[in-house]
Amino acid sequence: MVRGASAAAPDPAPVPAHPPVPFGQFIVKVHGRCNLACRYCYLYEGPDRTWRDRPAAAAPAVLDRAASRIAEHAATHALRDLSLVLHGGEPLLAGAGRLAAFAGLVRERVPPGCTVHTTVQTNATLLTEDRIATLARHGIRVGISLDGGLAAHNTLRVDHAGRPSWPAAARGARLLAEHHPEAYAGILTVVDPRTDPDEVYASLLALRPPALDLLLPHGNWSAPPPGLPATDPTDPTDPIDPTDPGGPGGPGDSDRPDRPTPYGDWLSAVFDRWWSAGRRETRIRLFEECLALLLGLPGATESLGLDPVNAIVIETDGTIEQVDSLKSAYDTAAATGLDIFRHTLDDATRHPAVAARQSGAASLAAGCRACPLLTVCGGGHYAHRYRAGHGFTNPSVYCADLQRLIRHIAARLTEATTPRPGACRQSPACPATPCTHARGVVGITPLRPVLGSPSAGPALRADDATLTTGPSAGGPG
Repeated sequence: MVRGASAAAPDPAPVPAHPPVPFGQFIVKVHGRCNLACRYCYLYEGPDRTWRDRPAAAAPAVLDRAASRIAEHAATHALRDLSLVLHGGEPLLAGAGRLAAFAGLVRERVPPGCTVHTTVQTNATLLTEDRIATLARHGIRVGISLDGGLAAHNTLRVDHAGRPSWPAAARGARLLAEHHPEAYAGILTVVDPRTDPDEVYASLLALRPPALDLLLPHGNWSAPPPGLPATDPTDPTDPIDPTDPGGPGGPGDSDRPDRPTPYGDWLSAVFDRWWSAGRRETRIRLFEECLALLLGLPGATESLGLDPVNAIVIETDGTIEQVDSLKSAYDTAAATGLDIFRHTLDDATRHPAVAARQSGAASLAAGCRACPLLTVCGGGHYAHRYRAGHGFTNPSVYCADLQRLIRHIAARLTEATTPRPGACRQSPACPATPCTHARGVVGITPLRPVLGSPSAGPALRADDATLTTGPSAGGPG
């Protein structure tokens, strides 16, 4: 029996019916084991145990069927673009040649006019000149998972013998940047508020990534992340109460002195360094997505906004699952009971848990729906809302941190787009008095205060904003 067929996660609370949204990101587990044993890994050290009963590597028959199912989905929905993410574990354990062959198979089978954007997410320890060249030659971009750009930042990323992974990972990252920068997708880093934000950011820049993905550690109300208290979101005496419209995510919640915001503080410090650099040193997806959402533009991240989830996972045995982050909640949380041999990917779009994640605000806690930050925050990452016995209809365990970051970015954006008297900083010949150029942001016209009511529409109009959004996959790496 296919793993997950009888262990599907409990159905979420009912949400209003709506047409299913097709998937656009396909995460394929080409290898289900890792050559590292990171001490904080939610996939192998967390509550989920489904990986133990799955084959280490996807068999040729699984990859062949996966390519056909992805192509079938692309044809059914006339997809013009799709994202193929080669994942693990450590996908390079399957070999660069095998990854290239599978990516080529998907490209061959999708309908004409559909572009396949392929990325492999790796811990970089197995990157060599030959492997990088193979991946680059076959149009596969490489995303790297690191905790920072120094050995001291990566002490928890060790191999199964307890040896540090940093020397090999740093070598792999530098080989990629030096020899095939066109194939360098960027670096994924999990935030650790105990580190110095300026030092971590500067050290990552030294590895020359074209983009950074700063992720919050996967935690929830029953297993809070480091540095956050284990509060009860249903107890009105605790800092966040999901039944109180003025509580979770409410106007005064971020000002409560008993709710620390170490992650919001850390991210705000990095934002200030990035925003004030005078040039774009690198793209930081979380910040660009937050700015885009504040401007009323579409978002494309799982961590912010109300856009429907469009990612699906195919495991090494052909099981169809939801994204890995759910595995940080409880055992089998990502299961659907579906597999690629008996079911189409359209069947997965109709799964109750997937439907809940495509329903926008309808699946959020009452307090989240009443929050003025709703359209930007979107309730935060789905996995971070979980509480044992109460499911996912709660605010994020990072509610206060998200408020801290969003309000900080909104304030900086408002400051940058507010007309100031005096000479124009961008052009001494500017005839405007006062100057109306927005520092660092092109073509943005303020319409009203950045933080308005959830139903008031976008806070700013983007006439020619150049913020770029796109899919990415987080994972243990």
